[in-house]
Amino acid sequence: MLDSWRWISSDAAPPKMSPRSTGPSGLSSWTRKCLLMSPELEDFDFFAMFTSKSKSVTGRPDVSTITPWLTPIVWEGTYDLTVIDNIYKQQNITVALTVFALGKYVRFLKDFLESAEQHFMVGYRVHYYLFTDRPDEVPAVTLGDGRQLTVIKTETSNRWQEISLRRMEKIENLIEKELTDKADYIFSLDVDCKFYAHWGAESLGDLVGVLHAGFFGKSRKEFTYERRPESQAFIPFEEGDYYYGGAVIGGRLDKVHKLTKTCRMQLDVDRANHIEAVWQEESHLNKYFLYNKPSKMLSPEYLWDETKGKPSYMKVVRCSQVVKNYAEVRPNP
Repeated sequence: MLDSWRWISSDAAPPKMSPRSTGPSGLSSWTRKCLLMSPELEDFDFFAMFTSKSKSVTGRPDVSTITPWLTPIVWEGTYDLTVIDNIYKQQNITVALTVFALGKYVRFLKDFLESAEQHFMVGYRVHYYLFTDRPDEVPAVTLGDGRQLTVIKTETSNRWQEISLRRMEKIENLIEKELTDKADYIFSLDVDCKFYAHWGAESLGDLVGVLHAGFFGKSRKEFTYERRPESQAFIPFEEGDYYYGGAVIGGRLDKVHKLTKTCRMQLDVDRANHIEAVWQEESHLNKYFLYNKPSKMLSPEYLWDETKGKPSYMKVVRCSQVVKNYAEVRPNP
């Protein structure tokens, strides 16, 4: 939606954004007019986040809360959940959540599902789609009303890189063959994640990405983009704005389908040329987001790294990747 917004006049220029936006109080009247002129306010919660007078919207002068292209970055204190829920619950939406548990990674399923039942989109209809090569080892987890689990048996691989590379294709096919009339939004998360706090409708948008905890606050030159021109994921050193985590993608079905299809096609080209991007599908995701900006960005609250402790800007950890011995759970180095 954001890339189709119209400026006030042909000679108008976007406002200059400081690197550390002041959040709700930092939106100028110019920006508010731009928001109101949007021909498509399907993601009205963006406007609600920055105009609400609720005490829960405190502002975040310590972090950036909006991108140069006016996409909100969701942090604790930047949205009014009551306003957002009033919008989305009227729409009676269903959220699909895909998760891949192959090989020894099936051991993380119980914590993932149980914690998701406590914190992920509580009060909304959620349909988990679990891809696994070990359906007999899927734990029995009690699901809440309006929530269901579908297990999809899939092939495994003796390379974790190959498992990672094929996720885009499987999500693409799932949307095409199964989800068109069954869900409104879709998220895909890594199974070795655990939810610790509320993750709700404030995360919904046309196309959603998450800021990678390991690169938050770092300069572009430190980002581990794919730097080889031979790869379709190639990003030159002078380009790029954020580094996105591949463990979380989300959005409306059509937007996520376009993302996964494009990344899958680029992955196929690389495969034919006998090259594998440095971080597999995450590298291709970052290339896609460079030229197809997310309409909403989730802060590292939504994909934290437990090894980094809890800096002062992390008011809450909503979801974090579990600390583990990669050499023990992965099928290969």
